[in-house]
Amino acid sequence: MELKSIWKKYYEVAPTQLEKMKQVTGVASVFNANIDAVLKVKPEMMRQWITQLKLDEKQLLASGDKKIVEPMDVLRGLTDSFIKGIAQEWVVFKAETFFWLRDHMGQDRNQMGGQGGIIANVMAVCGIQNTYVHCASLPERQAALFLDRPNLLSVDHQGHLIQASKIHRSDDLPLIHWILEFDKGSQLTLGGEIYSCPKANRFIATYDPLNFKLHIDEGFNKEMRKTSNPLEFILLSGYQLLSEPMQSGGSGLDRIDESWSDVEAWKQAHPGCVIHLEFASTQNLIIRKALVEKLAPLADTLGCNEQEEIEMLVVMGEEALSNECAKLMDSVSLFKGLLKIFEKLKPGRIQLHMFGLYLTLARKDWKQSGENMRDGMVFAATLAAAKAGTGNLEKEENLLWAHGREVSDHSLKELNALSNYLLKAYGIEGFEYSGIAQTAEFQIVAVPTILIEKPVTLVGMGDTISSLSLVGAR
Repeated sequence: MELKSIWKKYYEVAPTQLEKMKQVTGVASVFNANIDAVLKVKPEMMRQWITQLKLDEKQLLASGDKKIVEPMDVLRGLTDSFIKGIAQEWVVFKAETFFWLRDHMGQDRNQMGGQGGIIANVMAVCGIQNTYVHCASLPERQAALFLDRPNLLSVDHQGHLIQASKIHRSDDLPLIHWILEFDKGSQLTLGGEIYSCPKANRFIATYDPLNFKLHIDEGFNKEMRKTSNPLEFILLSGYQLLSEPMQSGGSGLDRIDESWSDVEAWKQAHPGCVIHLEFASTQNLIIRKALVEKLAPLADTLGCNEQEEIEMLVVMGEEALSNECAKLMDSVSLFKGLLKIFEKLKPGRIQLHMFGLYLTLARKDWKQSGENMRDGMVFAATLAAAKAGTGNLEKEENLLWAHGREVSDHSLKELNALSNYLLKAYGIEGFEYSGIAQTAEFQIVAVPTILIEKPVTLVGMGDTISSLSLVGAR
């Protein structure tokens, strides 16, 4: 049977996995939720901002710290993402620069932002019985971005767990991030050279005082410690916003330790609960190193994209591997990098979501079988394609929009390349036909994906993939 037909058959399980999501009694999505101001950026808009700021175009092509102090840094980061076709998130360090963003860039729409908020909406619409979402700030404007569903819960100003969309903590300030999206094939002329964007993606400029210090709501903390609130999964994110030292004073390293004490208490109240840590691009090297060396080994499972994998390898001292991954950015190099992380950190499971392929490594005693993991991954891939094609997963009718579509040629090319490598390195035959294999030490699961040529949005895509792959593997 032709390879596309084989994988189309595997993808038929998506509606069944969606129905199984209703069996999950409780998921906590923490820590960061915010308001995203989304803007589709066109090259002529970039030229206008360059002119307004009277910038030397060479400044935008120069390397430098991946952080935003002045408005010029916003354009520098956006230009770097545009030319490379990669997703990046840089932190805004000055309120005045944030105000410039607000006053000059405009927005096409507001949408749910932050891994915690995005994942919570997805979990709720998929039918999880109780989805608990942590919010450092929950005014009416933020609450309006949560789905109007009774299974999506947060805490009000009195610390009571109620429907998130109905909460209005009037004293809380809105937390707004700027999501600057760009299209594949767009062309920008800088310094007399024409740059064509190789892949649709986005650049995120983040100014978020509360999440910058990983503020944990006291009422939410108390609710998660109650055995009466069922909890099967804790999905962690938001650590990328920390710095060392923190802008507001104090230590980001201390906040990692303090937050883990709370998470550990939640797990102790719910034996068997699985903790998943989702990496995001973390620019502060001290924090990134601490997340890799201190927090990641404590989590049950880990998730990352290509760029985040490379950043992890860098702080682990694996320069040769990180350089190989950055240069080739293909399934074989990224598999080798992921395996090195897996061997050093020893999680129960780690998943990479790269362009065209999802790849999971798991211990042989991991609680989900290879078939379960593959089912979860094709379910996640189906919904990720639906998100790209429709723009959101906030309506139940959108969830299976991509069901029945074939995986892409590019995805199968990456799968075949990995299969050939596994044959040579481990003697594994026919990996491309099942996406499941075992060595003496670990399990390997890979799934080629459905690619949408002109995605409506890519915001929150990685978070959606990681959470659905894990929770949907049943």
